[in-house]
Amino acid sequence: MKFEVPLKSATLIKRYKRFLADVEMADGSVFTLHCANTGAMTGCATPGDTVWYSTSDNPKRKYPCSWELTETASGHFIGINTANANTLAQEAVEQGLIPELAGYDHLRREVRYGVENSRIDLLLEDKRKPSCYIEVKSCTLLHQGQGYFPDAVTARGQKHLRELMEMLDQGHRAALLFLVQHTGIAQVSPANHIDPAYAKLCRDAADKGVEFYAVGTEISPDGITVMKPLPVLLTP
Repeated sequence: MKFEVPLKSATLIKRYKRFLADVEMADGSVFTLHCANTGAMTGCATPGDTVWYSTSDNPKRKYPCSWELTETASGHFIGINTANANTLAQEAVEQGLIPELAGYDHLRREVRYGVENSRIDLLLEDKRKPSCYIEVKSCTLLHQGQGYFPDAVTARGQKHLRELMEMLDQGHRAALLFLVQHTGIAQVSPANHIDPAYAKLCRDAADKGVEFYAVGTEISPDGITVMKPLPVLLTP
C-alpha cells in the first residue's frame, strides 16, 4: 500500500480528545492533525516522536492533515491510521502470505453477519468449500519485542470473537488476523494484562476451532507493505 500523496513530518506535542493531535514544524509553527485511531495508542503517541502526516485538499475538512505514521525515538515505525488495516489484510490474503487462507474464488469486505449486528472485515467465498469469516485487528502495542492486542479493554473485540464462534457453529471457517503495524513487533499475544476477558475468549475461540494468524509489515513514509506471517501465542 503506497501513500497517494507524499507524507510530511512534524514533532508530536500531544494527542488529545482521541481524534486530535498538536504537532510542531521545524520552523516552530504549531498546528492540529486529525487522528483516525480511537484506541489508547500506548507507546504510539509519545511527545517528541516524529509524526508523518498526509494532507487532503477537501475544503469541507476542518483538519486537512491526517496522522498516518509515528517514528519512535528508537527508530521503529508504527501505522496509526487503523482504516488501512483491512486494505493491508486483503493484500496479505491475495498475495498468499497466509497459505491457510489461499485458494478462494471471491473476497468481500465489510459484509453484515452474525446475531450481534456485526460486519466481518473479510469474507472469503468459494462454492467448493465453506466460507471463511476473517476479523482483522490492528496490533501496535509493543513490550520487549512482544506485540499485544488490545491496548485497552474492548467490548467490541469480545463481541467479534463470539460472532466468529457462532460462524463455526453454522459450518463455516472463522479466523482472527492480527495485522501488525509496528516494525518492532516479532510475535503477537492477546493482552491478558489489559483485557483478561478478551484473552480468555481468544483461548476459548481457538479451542473451538477459530484460526489465529498474524502478519508483519514493513513501514516507511512511502507506504506500508505486508511482509510475512508472525507467530501468535495464545497462552497467558
